[in-house]
Amino acid sequence: MNLTLASIFKAVLQISLLALTAGTAIAQDVVTLKVHHFLPPSSTAHAKFIVPWCDKIAKESNNRMKCQIYPAMQLGGTPAQLFDQAKDGVADIIWTVPGYQAGRFTVSEAFELPFIVTSTEKGSRALWHYATKNAMQEFKGVKPILFHLHDGNLLHTARKQIKSLEDFRGAKVRAATRQSTKMLTALEATPVPMPLPQTPESLAKGVIDGALIPWEVSPALKLEEIAQFHTELDPSSGQISNSVFIFAMNPAKYNSLPPDLKKVIDANSGPEASAWVGRVFAESGLPGRKIAADRKNIFYTVPAAEVQRWQAASEGVVAEWVKDVTAKGYDGKKLLEEAKALMK
Repeated sequence: MNLTLASIFKAVLQISLLALTAGTAIAQDVVTLKVHHFLPPSSTAHAKFIVPWCDKIAKESNNRMKCQIYPAMQLGGTPAQLFDQAKDGVADIIWTVPGYQAGRFTVSEAFELPFIVTSTEKGSRALWHYATKNAMQEFKGVKPILFHLHDGNLLHTARKQIKSLEDFRGAKVRAATRQSTKMLTALEATPVPMPLPQTPESLAKGVIDGALIPWEVSPALKLEEIAQFHTELDPSSGQISNSVFIFAMNPAKYNSLPPDLKKVIDANSGPEASAWVGRVFAESGLPGRKIAADRKNIFYTVPAAEVQRWQAASEGVVAEWVKDVTAKGYDGKKLLEEAKALMK
């Protein structure tokens, strides 16, 4: 009997050790992805896109892959450096505006040109197809997971509302990208390029008079408390401008994953993932506008006839972009036609 009990005890002990070893192996097999971006946890990008995306890949990988998210540049650097942080392996995945590095991502700027984008969801899907076909030389060194747009820029001003082309003259307005800088110049404003996080303080101190910013992000910045005037376009006119965003992965990190985990990343990448994020941003613009309306801020919708004047004034911006990309060896006219066709 004692021998039997000893044998049973030994067997149980061996099973326990095996289970412990297996559990340790499983724990060691969990892949943690460092995800870095420039906005606070309250932002749409963090709360409604990046966290849900990370939750989804965790679930689909049976918790063998998870994210450690670092918002608000917690890993250091500036928003303009995020692309190279993914390229260099400082972060495994980043979310940023490539256009913060002026002139580096010229081909994808087609979707930042004035009045090109008419739908954020459709435009984000179109951007994926356009960028992966035409702009991959510019995005060399990272693995794009998705591209997307926001819900369209509008003008927020602190002391005076912009209603007409003449009201732009001399106004210092925050610009996000090279193309929005050129557009503001064409409208006779004084563009002040700056990353998004710097904008509220610059508005409050009078460094700038206004800013091109979408509704989606204004609550995270508490923009409605600083800028009480909001200038929107007639809905039939399209968006005055937009910004290209990329969610991208370090290629070496992706290549280090086992095949089944690569499939999880791939299943959550591409045109439909891009369109999903575009839809999230479009829908998130409505609450931002409501917050400003509830504060009794002052709104003005520019009529279509006046918008046509703005469009005419900015035609040279589009022509200059065509010239720029053609000088880099691309067919600029063809790329512009392709971007417009994808939007339709």
